[in-house]
Amino acid sequence: MNPYWAGALAGALAVFSVLMTGKFFGASTTFVRAAGMIEKVFVPERVAGMAYYVKEAPKVEWQWMFLIGIALGSFVAALVTRSFAVSFVPGLWRERFGPGWGKRLCVAFIGGVIVICGARLADGCPSGHGLSGVMQLAVSGFVALVCFFIGGIIVARSVYAKRRAR
Repeated sequence: MNPYWAGALAGALAVFSVLMTGKFFGASTTFVRAAGMIEKVFVPERVAGMAYYVKEAPKVEWQWMFLIGIALGSFVAALVTRSFAVSFVPGLWRERFGPGWGKRLCVAFIGGVIVICGARLADGCPSGHGLSGVMQLAVSGFVALVCFFIGGIIVARSVYAKRRAR
């Protein structure tokens, strides 16, 4: 997709989100609420006593639909552009670390845990702090966005950099 169209559509979605719900979009809270819903099935009294879940009730709401829309929209875009492919090991990873999917699965899981822990410690995720913060012209949003990019560049270069022969 043309990045200018994608940016314009993301901006329109953000404006629509604020107009319809009074909230900017984000994603990490949905994952925490999902954990609360799962835990509520097994130990409802524990969830009822947790201060976080009193403030952010574990329920399906608009952010759930936002995440489902991201997944469905990505799938439809991949089908429309004929770029859909099932790949357990991305090409760049395969070139650097080989075709095995076990190491890739472990690294992806650990990376996901680190990201969600960071998002909860920061009280928001890249879409919440970076995109929504920048749309509000919040200094913290700009700082967060710069830090996300710097962190991504450092990690990508350290993981995928070509090693020089000695």
